[in-house]
Amino acid sequence: MNVVIWARVSSREQKEGYSIDAQLRACRDRAIKNGWTVEREFVVAESAKRGAERVAFNEMFRWVKANAKREGIKAILSHKLDRVCRNMRDAVRLQELEDVCGVQLSFVDNQFGPGAAGALSFNVMAAVAQYYSDNLRSEVLKGMDEKVRQGWPTGLALFGYLNVADKNEPVQPHPEESKAVVRIFNLYATGQYTFKSLAQKLADEGFIYRPSTPRFCRSSLSHILNNRFYAGELHRNGNVHQGKYQLLIDRQTFDTCQDILNGKNRRMSHQVHLFSGGIIRCAHCGFAVTGERIRRNLLDGSVREHVYYRCANNSKPDEHPPMRWREGDLAEMFVEEFKTFVMPTEIAQWFRASIQTAFADVGELLRQKKQALAKRRTELVGMQDRLLNGYLAGAIEQTVFQAKAADLKVEIAKVEEALARATVCDPDAPVRALALFDFSQQLVDVWHRSNSEEKRQVLDCVSLNRTVTAASLCVTKRKPFDWIAERPFLKNGRGGGI
Repeated sequence: MNVVIWARVSSREQKEGYSIDAQLRACRDRAIKNGWTVEREFVVAESAKRGAERVAFNEMFRWVKANAKREGIKAILSHKLDRVCRNMRDAVRLQELEDVCGVQLSFVDNQFGPGAAGALSFNVMAAVAQYYSDNLRSEVLKGMDEKVRQGWPTGLALFGYLNVADKNEPVQPHPEESKAVVRIFNLYATGQYTFKSLAQKLADEGFIYRPSTPRFCRSSLSHILNNRFYAGELHRNGNVHQGKYQLLIDRQTFDTCQDILNGKNRRMSHQVHLFSGGIIRCAHCGFAVTGERIRRNLLDGSVREHVYYRCANNSKPDEHPPMRWREGDLAEMFVEEFKTFVMPTEIAQWFRASIQTAFADVGELLRQKKQALAKRRTELVGMQDRLLNGYLAGAIEQTVFQAKAADLKVEIAKVEEALARATVCDPDAPVRALALFDFSQQLVDVWHRSNSEEKRQVLDCVSLNRTVTAASLCVTKRKPFDWIAERPFLKNGRGGGI
């Protein structure tokens, strides 16, 4: 009788030593003992779970069905029932194979008799095998869910990380790949790279994606930049868990890259235009404002250039108004904002003197406060000594002594804490405060003599957000520039001047 041998192990069983060689040896011995001829051997290491894409099993099934009559195959020989099927679907398919082609199932360890009793035994064993598989799947999923809840990813670590045999930190940064991940996010966050130019930059710097694929491609860069795993988020079953693994980049860098990927911040190969690259945003939709250079040929043969800015949103809603600004007009509006910082000479001199006096007064107050606290500490220590002497002399009971000693200890700790806070005084604070005030008064001149990059730094220094509509510019100033512009110290309670 001609037979086909089927041998299978899962990766987990292979690690535990359940060898395919042992199965093959047992099946071959059984075939020799019974005088059977082995036509073909199918050897595979794959899962038999329900719903899996069992490529090797399907290949074996189709081959046996197609060649059963021609090769005279009468049986599929396996070591045990659960080696050839662990779910009822495969068991039914094999029973249909017996009905259609006359190919029976034969096992080294499991034997099923003929008739209804044998069919019942086969079905019970197949059900038990499926239960084992389903229960194993349930336990594995339960363990994976718990691992994610504890802040650790499941499966193979993503690019930039590696799996290690450490229960406390099973996922750690890869010594080489982690540097590539950091470089990818830092370069892309500048807004100066497309995927193509970023891949070229990484190749020039010697970063390797994989040994088989040294160069980063568009899909690999997109997968890394879009993956929220690198921001410390683990997504599973619709829930988000905070990862405990070491992060390679900060959240601000990750969010900046997401804005660029989503079109909220346009990429620029170089900062040609002063207000491009996200320095100003549209007040209607939040998209960055982008610049374009317009050249017009004049009648005398010369060329006149103007830089215009518009909203970078290419899918504007119908209610989005048209917006177009000349660079010179925007620059002039920023200058007008800077002029709100400038005070009249007499008031500016008074304000500088007030800053110096205020810091001098603060220094004197701190000195007096430290003297008072030091005096109080000395008094409390003296009270502790007198309390101890009274207790040792027998004049104070133990319960009273313990209560008073505890109160004195708490009060001394508070005095020590207050004294430590009073000691912390930045000697350079007056110098920085005066320098900041002088910078605000000279900001218009600083702006006019600065280049484009320095002007962008000035805007970031004095303002948090800058938005434009079709008719106006709105600047949210940083502290204390907003306070200097509003000058509440020059107003009395009724809103009048001093």
